[in-house]
Amino acid sequence: MIRSIRRGRLIAAVGLAIAAIVAMGSGQVSAAKPPGTVDLRIIGMNDLHGNLEPPAGSSGRVALPGGGTVDAGGAAYMATHIKMLREQVANSVVVAQGDLIGASPLASALFHDEPTIEVLNKVGLYTTAAGNHEFDEGYAELLRMQAGGCHPVDGCQYHESYDGSNFPYLGANVTFKNTQIPALPPFWLSFVQGIPVGFIGMPLEGTPEIVSAEGIKNLDFGDEVQAANRYADLLDRFGVKSIVMLVHQGDQVITGNPPDGCGIIAGVGQEIAQQVSPKIDAVFAGHSHQQFNCTVNDPAGQPRPYIQGASFGRILSVVDVKIDRRTKDVVRSQTTATNHIVTRDVPQDPEVQALVTEAVTKSAPIANRQIGTITANIVRAPVASGESPLGNLIADAQLEATQVAGAQIALMNPGGVRSDLTYPSSPAGEGDGVVTYGEAFTVQPFGNVMTTLTLTGAQIDAVLEQQWQPQTPPNPTVVRILQPSAGFTYTWSQGAAIGSKVSDIRLNGTPIDPNASYRVSVNNFLADGGDGFTVLRSGTNRTGGVVDLDALTAYLQAHPNTAPPATNRITQVA
Repeated sequence: MIRSIRRGRLIAAVGLAIAAIVAMGSGQVSAAKPPGTVDLRIIGMNDLHGNLEPPAGSSGRVALPGGGTVDAGGAAYMATHIKMLREQVANSVVVAQGDLIGASPLASALFHDEPTIEVLNKVGLYTTAAGNHEFDEGYAELLRMQAGGCHPVDGCQYHESYDGSNFPYLGANVTFKNTQIPALPPFWLSFVQGIPVGFIGMPLEGTPEIVSAEGIKNLDFGDEVQAANRYADLLDRFGVKSIVMLVHQGDQVITGNPPDGCGIIAGVGQEIAQQVSPKIDAVFAGHSHQQFNCTVNDPAGQPRPYIQGASFGRILSVVDVKIDRRTKDVVRSQTTATNHIVTRDVPQDPEVQALVTEAVTKSAPIANRQIGTITANIVRAPVASGESPLGNLIADAQLEATQVAGAQIALMNPGGVRSDLTYPSSPAGEGDGVVTYGEAFTVQPFGNVMTTLTLTGAQIDAVLEQQWQPQTPPNPTVVRILQPSAGFTYTWSQGAAIGSKVSDIRLNGTPIDPNASYRVSVNNFLADGGDGFTVLRSGTNRTGGVVDLDALTAYLQAHPNTAPPATNRITQVA
């Protein structure tokens, strides 16, 4: 069986991990061992986002080979599948690739994701990479999630105390600003029948671009490949030859890519998987919410798995390795990998289901409160121009909520729109067309604060041009189309060069004057330059406003029977 190094406080954890490999360097690892191999099963999960209940709609389905889908996900089902997988191989370890918390449904998020940590403790999570969403409430809150203790503002609302996680969050590329001092443990160790196995974990280097700047202002996020190679060399130097990378970075895939297909079409995750040290035997990915199972060659030309399991607990990524007792290294030729679907045709684990039921029950009085009505599904999927009905609705709500600060335009980042508003009644039975607080929360779970700032017309044009952000070749341009409020229109050209794509910018039919000043409302994430919209940092005369969710709630209350807004604010041309 696997023997774990017990969790300690953060700084102690870093020292413990280093001390462990130093101790192994004394001669224990080089001692003679019987011939043969040891089996190890590594079970990975990614991007759970606090989805304790089975996710609904397309978020709760998995594409199958040959077409079709199957319902998947739900923490109690996932726990049963983990038990089944562990029973098949005596030496099994459960790991993760980040974003286990953050952007969560209300049942978890209302209690600062403490219910999700309890579930992960129960299923035996051993260690995880930190994802970007683990930093949504800042570095200090991530430390609390690990070490325990009541929330500094809200206290202990879920239970009388909070004990923290039984697993460490890893951040091999996360250091205190302008130092090389780790802010999180860079790696964690398992021992499989006395053989050490190292897990190097980290968030994506671009984390500062997609989380609020204030919470991570004292941290640096380094290059993933450099960090992985640095700690792979360190582990190898002290006799750890079997090494796995857990990285919160992934890729996009072709439509309908099956769980074990390798239909990657864009992204940087595969490049990382190909470039990291040959000492790393497998790469588990996350962040992009895609399902893929690939084999890539390392810099020495040897194959290794590169795998990701969708999101929301729908898939467990399983890599089976054989470790040579003599060399203590993975026998690459005997490695197998598969994405295991968390189907709902198995019994729910009763202990985990009890935890889920408790969280849902405690959040129900707030979650089921009616806040408005809609006439049809209002979806977040964009049309060809990049705008979506739900994105437009949220922008309208934010404009209305900030007009007291002089707002004329509101812009919403598409990544902050997390779910659809659906017309059919939920299982709670509130009725067709009724929008509950819990449903609105699922759409906007971040709690960002509205900020109204002054920009010139020229700066507004520059912000719109930043919707296209070129990447280092061969990676494709990242496109993030901001969702505009009613009355704000423009045209963009598919064929125009980056930096010159936008034209005919108008406010209520009048062309925007490059030299005039306008009041623009965005959430504080965008106001701080999030998602690469750095021009917004130059906005002046900043006025704080309501929380974005409160703006959406107030709008729906004020506009009963809200219909999906038309997607005619952005015009795309060739």
